[in-house]
Amino acid sequence: MKKKQQADRKKDVDPEEKSVPAPLQLNVSLEANLQEISKRIGQSSDVVFRRFTNESLSSLSLAFIYIDGLVNSETINRNLLQPLMETFTLKSDSITTEAAFSLIKDQMLPVGGVKEGLTVESLLGLLFEGYTLILFDGIQKALAADTAGWEKRSINEPTSQGVIRGPKEGFTESLRTGTSMLRRRLKTSDLRIEEYKIGQRTQTGVALVYLDGLASESVLAEIRRRLNSINTDSILESNYIEEFIQDGGLTPFPTIQNTERPDAIAGGILEGQVGIIIDGTPFALLAPSTFFNFFQSSEDYYQRYDISSFLRMIRYSAFFVSMLLPALYIAVTTFHQEMLPTTLLISLAAQREGVPLPALAEALLMELTFDVLREAGVRMPRTIGPAISIVGALVLGQAAVQAGLVSAAMVIVVSFTAISNFVIPSLAIANSIRLIRFVMMLIAATLGLFGIMSFLIVLLIHMAGLRSFGVPYLSPVAPMTPRYLKDIFIRVPLWDMTTRPMTNLGKETRRQASHQRPQPAEDQQQQQNQQGGDSS
Repeated sequence: MKKKQQADRKKDVDPEEKSVPAPLQLNVSLEANLQEISKRIGQSSDVVFRRFTNESLSSLSLAFIYIDGLVNSETINRNLLQPLMETFTLKSDSITTEAAFSLIKDQMLPVGGVKEGLTVESLLGLLFEGYTLILFDGIQKALAADTAGWEKRSINEPTSQGVIRGPKEGFTESLRTGTSMLRRRLKTSDLRIEEYKIGQRTQTGVALVYLDGLASESVLAEIRRRLNSINTDSILESNYIEEFIQDGGLTPFPTIQNTERPDAIAGGILEGQVGIIIDGTPFALLAPSTFFNFFQSSEDYYQRYDISSFLRMIRYSAFFVSMLLPALYIAVTTFHQEMLPTTLLISLAAQREGVPLPALAEALLMELTFDVLREAGVRMPRTIGPAISIVGALVLGQAAVQAGLVSAAMVIVVSFTAISNFVIPSLAIANSIRLIRFVMMLIAATLGLFGIMSFLIVLLIHMAGLRSFGVPYLSPVAPMTPRYLKDIFIRVPLWDMTTRPMTNLGKETRRQASHQRPQPAEDQQQQQNQQGGDSS
């Protein structure tokens, strides 16, 4: 039986994975190298081949290869072509090819980065990154000069996570721009950036960013292992990486944060988390992440702690309202009418007198209608999208009530549920609640409040069993660590957060000096005198 299973697995292996060709070494002949590279690339109109000779270098034959649109033409003309094509006088009349190679590499190319290449595969990888290849006749080595200069989007305000007070810049699709924005915020030699190439066909750049000595070594080792184990042909967005490395694939709850705010990534790195920046998308990842991280906003630390704590409590309340309100309405109106005050019960009964649908069908109809309107508003052109979604919601809601398809109370319940869903700062956890809400509604229509409470217990048990790179998903609440609750449900003043929680670190580290609570100078003097008297 085992042999049969192994044979079946061998049949399922992709043919491309069976035979991975060995890297092809460069040929001594320049013509042969050009033919091989042209064969690999094909007849692509954007690939430029340029051949020339230099009499000063013993008439050495050279060739340039670059991709138009990925390079800066001015850099090529000024820093590559002009130095290599001009005539100059050497101390020796004759020069070998090896000596010419070293001379060009060390003295004649005024560009920032010059790399050597020995194989066709390595040179093609650099070519697609915006490098210009310099091939030589008579030597099995080539040079690749960094001339990247493609068009990219400028830094703008984040569109998905806006704040009233705080930085107004977000990540762009450029990996190097993202790492530079973190460097400007974390001006320390402890910042480490490790880069990977993932995707056999896309060769997408992925940067692992963390603080040495602060991030957990076990978490770093696990993230590296999962990144290195990814074997796919394409990585086009950060969600590709997220799905390949996240814990608990069969769960509606996200275990990795995503954000397009550099300050959020910097704040997470200072808490011991690890940032993952992906080339080609403005959304970066943060891991490990707990359930409570998704309710924290960057703006919580940019305004007073009492206001931040109040807003955070509103988010938690909105979370429960978004998940439970339609289900509670269905359960109470279907099975537990005795729980309602008599006046309210009579009002609801009068509204539902002409409604032909049961409460479950009524709620499903309204929820699906609102989801359709929301998707339509997102996909439509920006000039008419908001108008269509608002007018559609008002017109359809009012028309449905007048037509007797739904009750006015159900419109209020669904509308308040949708508004509460938008209060949650993380779109990932908000989308999870959208799915759980439908399950809650079905259970409420079947088992009433008993079903709702039973499902909540099952959901809590499931969340308690989740891990994010080894970190318990509900920590520091489960397992309970009271001294680490200063930044969970409320936010205490910054001067009271003297240590970092050991949730992400596996150890407790100090972030600032203690006893920094602001006090008037007279009170400080009295306190010092009292301490001096006590010591005497």
